[in-house]
Amino acid sequence: MAKRSKNYRAAKELLENKEFFSIDEALPILLKTSKTKFDESCEIHMKLGINPKHADQLVRGTLIMPNGTGKKVNVIAIVPDEKIKEAKDAGAIEAGNTDLIDKINSGWMDFDVVVATPSIMKEVGKIAKTLGQKGLMPNPKSGTITDDVKQVIEEIIKGKIEYRNDKQGNLHNVFGKISFGEAKLKENLKSYIRAVVDAKPVGVKGVYIQSITITTTMGPGIHLNVQEATAK
Repeated sequence: MAKRSKNYRAAKELLENKEFFSIDEALPILLKTSKTKFDESCEIHMKLGINPKHADQLVRGTLIMPNGTGKKVNVIAIVPDEKIKEAKDAGAIEAGNTDLIDKINSGWMDFDVVVATPSIMKEVGKIAKTLGQKGLMPNPKSGTITDDVKQVIEEIIKGKIEYRNDKQGNLHNVFGKISFGEAKLKENLKSYIRAVVDAKPVGVKGVYIQSITITTTMGPGIHLNVQEATAK
């Protein structure tokens, strides 16, 4: 086992060997566990009682964090000529069609999200492998294939995120930054948990949410009381 840093051990001591915490107990501790000089991200990790091999048990959706995520998101738009200005005015760092596709084909990947209109998806297919390897392919389930380019880009920049279970049936997302403070982090955290609760697949028969852990980028995991955290 790797030796933990002095800061990590000091942060771990704040948990006082307690196993589970309410949200109100956990967030003040989370803020105290940040021992670095940079503004650490606050992460949530959820273990779900789903079988990812079954199509009726997949968990995937989007939500707009009430206070954003604290991360600058670079959005590009692959759209027809008549929507290029609209996309750029909404905040896209680049917008275009065949020219932008050629640029990506040449190796340019300095972006986080790709938005495209349905009419252009045939052209986007030319870079499907490149985008797919990075998890950047536009998808209707994530809302990134749309004719309402302006609204979608603005929502993403404001803090719209996608949650999607991994191959082990877990979720991993950022719900803010340490600099947000307790109140904003709580609002984001509760919004995220509520969205996941509401997204429970019909195929799940047992315990849906098995564990919830929050942590800073470099800090120890803080386990939430699932029943308390998911109560309406």
